[in-house]
Amino acid sequence: MDNASYVTLTRMSGLRREMDMVAHNIANASTVGFKREGMVFSEFVVGTAPYEASLSMALGNTRQTYHQQGAFSQTGGTFDLAIEGEGFFQLETPQGPRLTRAGAFTPNEAGELVTMDGHRLLDLGGGPIFVPPDAGSIALARDGTFSADGVPFAQVGLVRPVDPITMSRAAGTLFTVDGDLEQVPAPMILQGFVEDSSVNPIIELVRMIEVQRAYEHGQKLLEVEDERIRSVVQTLGR
Repeated sequence: MDNASYVTLTRMSGLRREMDMVAHNIANASTVGFKREGMVFSEFVVGTAPYEASLSMALGNTRQTYHQQGAFSQTGGTFDLAIEGEGFFQLETPQGPRLTRAGAFTPNEAGELVTMDGHRLLDLGGGPIFVPPDAGSIALARDGTFSADGVPFAQVGLVRPVDPITMSRAAGTLFTVDGDLEQVPAPMILQGFVEDSSVNPIIELVRMIEVQRAYEHGQKLLEVEDERIRSVVQTLGR
């Protein structure tokens, strides 16, 4: 296989992964707290032979998450929370601590606030938030302090990675941090709201068409190159 085919195949491989990622974004356009992903392409340059031009290949194998804040939807739920500004909720999962912007919680049988998957929401001290069984009117202050009938009983812990580069997507709306966390200095949490997905379906559909056309262009280029090589072989074989 010659250099033109190698270059085309590496680009098509990255485009295929980008197509999968765009499809995943569209599938989560209605997922609360979901953050859009994009593909980062890089250039890989290798030497071919002494005194010959180098070979440049496109490599698309790095995912980038865009953490722009999504729109808020009002639900009126007592334990539906939306973060205004920076910060993440900290969850306790079987795989270890995870961060998320998906703020739809509900008390479990033990009275602990959990996600739909059963992951416990943690407070400022890193412990689970327990809702008193006899609590009457439950309100949330802007700083994340829960109170029952005017008596505070817990404060939601908002954290962020010290180095944003250390944060990566674990699964769905969950993120993991390979580094240190710090508390958000001025947390702002809204009660009765959730943060919508940051995916714009129209933009993603346009991108899907662009990626598909680029992939088809690569296929046509491979077909032309294959025909050229066959013609050369047949000519030399006469």
